[in-house]
Amino acid sequence: MSVLLEFGGEPVRLALRYERAAVLEGAYWRLLTGHLVHGGIAHLLLNVMGAALIATLFGRDYTPRQWLIVLLASAVSIDVGFVLFEPQLQWYVGLSGVLHGALAAGAVAGWRHESRSLALTLTLVLVGKLVWEQWQGALPLSGDMPVIVDAHLYGAVGGFLGALGVCLYLQRWPARR
Repeated sequence: MSVLLEFGGEPVRLALRYERAAVLEGAYWRLLTGHLVHGGIAHLLLNVMGAALIATLFGRDYTPRQWLIVLLASAVSIDVGFVLFEPQLQWYVGLSGVLHGALAAGAVAGWRHESRSLALTLTLVLVGKLVWEQWQGALPLSGDMPVIVDAHLYGAVGGFLGALGVCLYLQRWPARR
């Protein structure tokens, strides 16, 4: 979807990005579409590569429906965080916050299915990155693109909660044959 939207260029980006004033005036679709549009082709490619890596590493850990729950929880967490705690943030585009939610869900799956050392390593790397970003700002490899590090934090929290909810549901209601 993001690749197709990129072909629309700046007009599509402006019409669909998270824009605080527009959201507060009722343009609620921007809460979802802001995650689907990007600042340019380089931004899009970074997010597509991140999504491909996450899909390769963790794609089988959840069903498509469970992934949808995790990704929506991540997006909603970012949106709520922006609206409630980021009044200075006027606009936002990109999928990196939601990808951090997927990484957090991957860590949760790691604790359930993988070796403890692998799960611990992933958890420490993710938490370490989030702490670094809150303390020092975006990682140097971000280049000259503006990075809203709070999107990563909010997304990771939402992805963790979504994955935790999926896991609790699965424990309470085992799969039916």
